[in-house]
Amino acid sequence: MTNLEIIFLGIIQGLTEFLPVSSSGHLVIFRNLMGFKEPELLLDTALHLGTLSAICFYLRADIKKMMTEVWRGNFSGPYASLVWAIIMGTIPTAFIGLFFRDFFEKAFGSIWLVSIMLIITGVILIIGHIAPIALKPLIKDHGTKTRVGIIGALIVGIAQGMAIIPGISRSGATIVSGIVFGLDRELAGRFSFLLSIPAIVGALILQLDAEAVNRMGILPLLLGFVTSAMVGYLALKLLMKMIRKGTLYHFAPYCILLGIVILIFV
Repeated sequence: MTNLEIIFLGIIQGLTEFLPVSSSGHLVIFRNLMGFKEPELLLDTALHLGTLSAICFYLRADIKKMMTEVWRGNFSGPYASLVWAIIMGTIPTAFIGLFFRDFFEKAFGSIWLVSIMLIITGVILIIGHIAPIALKPLIKDHGTKTRVGIIGALIVGIAQGMAIIPGISRSGATIVSGIVFGLDRELAGRFSFLLSIPAIVGALILQLDAEAVNRMGILPLLLGFVTSAMVGYLALKLLMKMIRKGTLYHFAPYCILLGIVILIFV
């Protein structure tokens, strides 16, 4: 794999990690189109680490306030409650990732599975648009919750765990889960990305392999990291604007159509 191809994959990762179209699914598709049938999980991890840095930079104010409230012992504060919600949400994600790791690693080589999961992602985005409209008349405070409770954190954590399957958008699944559960749109988006931090760090630890690093070299990994970080930050800013406007469902036709096209022609 050339450095130019790695930069290209970094751009794809940066764009698709936050936009609800599945970064892992797109990486599988483009690797197949580029002739790389075997997944390079270490490169995937480096690309995800780049988008992780974009998350940390974009949400640096939230992270600072979370650390400050916990450090001062203000465990009932709004930002400290986010810390506990992240811990609770990470539990189902870690369980799914650890016990189904072998299956998910094999899934990264199946473009057929990716196609099906992309179609499912499109359906999830449509549900995310319809559900709040349908539930609003039935539940007075639906869509206005400003704190993530234990049940909500677990639900979003399960959604994140299932999104390990390539083709299922992590951002789409977790944000929609939060919105359907009744969270304020912006909080659902912020919590989704805060929750991804320990998940990505955990994946990095699991995939860290000195032999693989020596095989690929530092420069290709660094190129992928920097590219995905820069493009990812811009994509994250765009996505948060769309979350506030409630227009995530605009990506549903793209996911469904791409899944069908790949299923038929690839």
